[in-house]
Amino acid sequence: MTHRHRYPRGRIAVLTLLTTAQALAALLLPAALGTTVDLLLSGEREARSATAWSLVCCGLIGAEVVLAAVEAVVRGGTDAHTTARLRTRLVARVLAVGPARAGVFPPGDLVTRGTGVAAQAGTVPTALADTAGTVLVPLGGAVALLLIDPRLGLVFLAALPLMAVLLRAFTRSTAGSVAAYQRLQADIASRLVEAVTGARTIAAAGTEAEERARVTAPLGALGEQGRRMWRIHARATAQAATLLPLAQLAVVATGGLLLGAGELTVGGLLAAARYAVLAGQVGAFVGSLNRLVRGRVATRRLDEVLALPPVRHGARALPADGRGRLEFRGVTARRGDRAVLRDVDLVVPGGGTLAVVGRSGAGKSVLAALAGRLADPDAGEIRLDGVPLTELDRATLRREVGYAFERPALLGGTLGEAIALGARRPTPDRVAAAARAASADGFIRTLPDGYDTRCDAAPLSGGELQRVGLARAFAHGGRLLVLDDATSSLDTVTELRVGRALLAEGRARTRLVVAHRPATAARADLVAWLDEGRIRAVGTHRELWRRADYRAAWAEGAEGAEGKEGAEGATDDAGGGPDDGPDDGPEGHGATAATEGDAR
Repeated sequence: MTHRHRYPRGRIAVLTLLTTAQALAALLLPAALGTTVDLLLSGEREARSATAWSLVCCGLIGAEVVLAAVEAVVRGGTDAHTTARLRTRLVARVLAVGPARAGVFPPGDLVTRGTGVAAQAGTVPTALADTAGTVLVPLGGAVALLLIDPRLGLVFLAALPLMAVLLRAFTRSTAGSVAAYQRLQADIASRLVEAVTGARTIAAAGTEAEERARVTAPLGALGEQGRRMWRIHARATAQAATLLPLAQLAVVATGGLLLGAGELTVGGLLAAARYAVLAGQVGAFVGSLNRLVRGRVATRRLDEVLALPPVRHGARALPADGRGRLEFRGVTARRGDRAVLRDVDLVVPGGGTLAVVGRSGAGKSVLAALAGRLADPDAGEIRLDGVPLTELDRATLRREVGYAFERPALLGGTLGEAIALGARRPTPDRVAAAARAASADGFIRTLPDGYDTRCDAAPLSGGELQRVGLARAFAHGGRLLVLDDATSSLDTVTELRVGRALLAEGRARTRLVVAHRPATAARADLVAWLDEGRIRAVGTHRELWRRADYRAAWAEGAEGAEGKEGAEGATDDAGGGPDDGPDDGPEGHGATAATEGDAR
């Protein structure tokens, strides 16, 4: 699908006028020089006219210099303006389509398209404007030769059919190489992002050499495509450099014969020689054509992202007396050819807490993403207080549904701003209260600048990072709060405190929690057991624990040994787990490369 790009028409018009004016000045100069020479050779009687024409020549030269300087400024501004607009559109579309749809492009690929590819696509307007000048100069030169003497024009035009064949071959060969080169660039960028994200794993495994080889593996093919592009360009330039001087020499030789026969003046020969050079400036046209081809190929790569359909929102509001009842009706979700969720029917009572449990790959995080419309199901419907999520207006949806993730991203200049990030900005007191509820206030206040500490300067462990993410969710509240494994890096005591705060947090009336610990499931009002994309059972943790297959599912996980303890401790409101132990003991995960995820 090709999108219409709104290029800066005013700038393009100005640039086209400048290049056209430059071309006209360049085309008028040989005629003025030839006339001046003939007048000078005619003797003193034409001295005054020769002086006037000399001034005309100086004026044309000065005009070319001024026009070239102005054109350079306008060209640079146009390229920068267009590139900025394309990058803005690209980022806006990636955010508008949502994380699920944008996930079809690897992060490194998107980065490449938003940087180098967008910069190349941004040169299309100036390349189009250049076409006027680069076509007008050789065309005007050929026409001028015909006007001076038709025989001179015909001698030069004899070389044009061969030149047209060379240009056609150059365009077709360059387009394929540019596309392949940009694809390889994106592949390398994707591999590099993966390596940077997994730097700790690579270091721990001692596989730096293997990873370096994996990231740089496409360099050979990239270099070959780059060399191929330069070979194509060099071949076209060499062919033009061979053909055009021969054509120019033929024009000068023919002009010399005409001069000897008295059919051409000295000034006419000078003008013809200069026009032959101008008519031979196909190299400039080749360069402009090369830029245009590269820009068009880059534009098509941007169009692949811009073709993704944005998430469409409705205009309905939620009922004022709703308590956050969440319903899944026949929901099916696919990832590629695999059905991650199949015919899910589930009701989360308003004001209740539902824990979603199951083996790895059962579809828990996909279910969590669907609950707040970070993704849409392939079939079925999800309702909040009786209103389909697809019919809610965007502001209401984001105001009433909050999220906390396993690996939250700290967006904002400071920790306080990261917690306040959202559709509505909470007050500083609300931010501090949310941080206390998430057990984050203590370590934030120990930092030199407290809540004003810059995110990139905050040495946070994995558990501390999760608590900041929880604080952000608590600060905004809403009818529904979705926790996608948001406490996995917390130690038992801290998770207990956060769990109690979660249950006491009145603004977030309904809670859907992706749980990997039995103690978390035990604290919930209900547990939905997912198995291979289907709801296996719904009930309390204590009720489900009586089933051998449910206990086996916990035993197969990393926390299976904790299962019995979680079930036996379900009699108190905390759901089991010791009340002693370090506040942040097991947290040791670095937070510098953390990113949000909504699906596994």
